[in-house]
Amino acid sequence: MLEHFFQCPYCWETISMLLDISVRTDAYIEDCEVCCRPIQISFTADSENLLEFSAGDIGQ
Repeated sequence: MLEHFFQCPYCWETISMLLDISVRTDAYIEDCEVCCRPIQISFTADSENLLEFSAGDIGQ
């Protein structure tokens, strides 16, 4: 697991999520812990590092 910090695309607060980087590529929707709006999360990782990360509103 890897803790990753980013800004919510709605309220712009910095939030963190734990990402399971043993899964090489993943995409899902998770609610912001501050404003509770849905965020589209996607990432790509190798066995040890986060290679790409995206957090956008679900309209994107």
